[in-house]
Amino acid sequence: MIKAAAEVSPRPKLWAVTVLTSQAADPRQVVERAKLAKQAGSDGVIASPLEIELIKKACGKDFTVVTPGIRLAETKDDQKRVATPASALKAGADFIVVGRPILEAPDPVAVAQKIYETIK
Repeated sequence: MIKAAAEVSPRPKLWAVTVLTSQAADPRQVVERAKLAKQAGSDGVIASPLEIELIKKACGKDFTVVTPGIRLAETKDDQKRVATPASALKAGADFIVVGRPILEAPDPVAVAQKIYETIK
């Protein structure tokens, strides 16, 4: 499916999901899926912050890693493989995805501002 999507021209960026951040995963499995996605023509992957460095090492620094599972240090929820915005960016994330910590906050603007302050 990724290979077929990668052959479309012109096409938008194509990112493949490795393993959901709500699931436990063997980092080797995540890296293997990233390598398969790259071989199929994907521009990058969506992967937890815990595997960023391994993926970049295996697939190259130009292979995009979009990173969900971003939480402030004090946030606790059902996600198993998470990191703070600053640590994800330090590990090499190209994009971070912050959902519930902002959407479910009593003051979403304040949480977004706090995240921004931790990474600027």
